Amino acid sequence: MSKRIRKGDQVKVLAGNDKGKQGVVQSRSEDRVVVSGVNVRKKHMKPTQQNQVQGGRIVEMEMSIDISNVQLVSQDGVSSKVAIKTSDKGHKEVIFKKSGQTHRLLKKTV
Repeated sequence: MSKRIRKGDQVKVLAGNDKGKQGVVQSRSEDRVVVSGVNVRKKHMKPTQQNQVQGGRIVEMEMSIDISNVQLVSQDGVSSKVAIKTSDKGHKEVIFKKSGQTHRLLKKTV
């Protein structure tokens, strides 16, 4: 999965409270991703020197979800499993299995 989902990809959530929602990957760590508009939680912030609001404030933050709970979405808006294949020219490509569309090139192999 590590090569398939990257920052900026459109993904669909497969499991959890936000199942079915779509969003763009904002950041990614080894096995977790932060998706815009998904898994939003409220965090209570104390007043600090930088945050002089009386009584603090409540901030909504997008929390990370496991990378196994998201699936790539094609340009058509259909989520699908993907495969990595090597093209004739020696490029590794991510290809959607349902539509056969190429998502992106990974790298050129020798």
